[in-house]
Amino acid sequence: MLRTIREDIRNVFFKDPAARNVIEVLLLYPGLHALWFHRTAHWLWSHKLRFFARLLSHFSRLVTGIEIHPGAKIGRRFFIDHGMGVVIGETAEIGDDVLMYQGVVLGGTALEKKKRHPTIGNNVVIGSAAILLGPITVSNGARIGANSVVVRSVPPGAVVVGVPGRVVEDPQRAQAKPLEHGKLPDPFSEAIRLILEEQVRLDERLSKLEGLQASEELVKKIREIEKSFENSEGI
Repeated sequence: MLRTIREDIRNVFFKDPAARNVIEVLLLYPGLHALWFHRTAHWLWSHKLRFFARLLSHFSRLVTGIEIHPGAKIGRRFFIDHGMGVVIGETAEIGDDVLMYQGVVLGGTALEKKKRHPTIGNNVVIGSAAILLGPITVSNGARIGANSVVVRSVPPGAVVVGVPGRVVEDPQRAQAKPLEHGKLPDPFSEAIRLILEEQVRLDERLSKLEGLQASEELVKKIREIEKSFENSEGI
């Protein structure tokens, strides 16, 4: 038990650069408190003391703002950063070395008493307010971008963004990168950019072949949209 507690504390220092000393980590990290409450609640749940397990998890929710069902299975060195609003369902399974930010939901999509929550592999990062629904599998090394809604299984090392979530990078390239929310690709903006570029090429072709010119208003609008993309990338 003491070895596990020491490992949890070291894990906080490893995953949160804001952690300054052990006393601060012990007293002021609700994600760590929720994990410790859950381990006890899960032990009670596993020994058929279901009411007391739910009671303890409910108390943990009141204290930390993090709701973890006592039936959920969580591996080693799991860390919830900030944590407020996190919900982890009964049949969820989380591997080792997982980093989860505030507002994440591992939810179910069925009413039957069966596996209905996500399975998270090892070394997965789940960004703020991401929602993962159903008995899907997020494989080892995957990265889920902030505010994504994931309803399908994710391959190893993939980066997923959007609603619904889509894989936006090659798994082999993404696996070596940390999850930098400000640098995640935007597939929708990229699609619009490509359409605008094609529009410009068509206008130029029409101008050469038939002497037709695109209206000044259309050209101005295209330039404004392109400029807005350039400005947003610098934010």
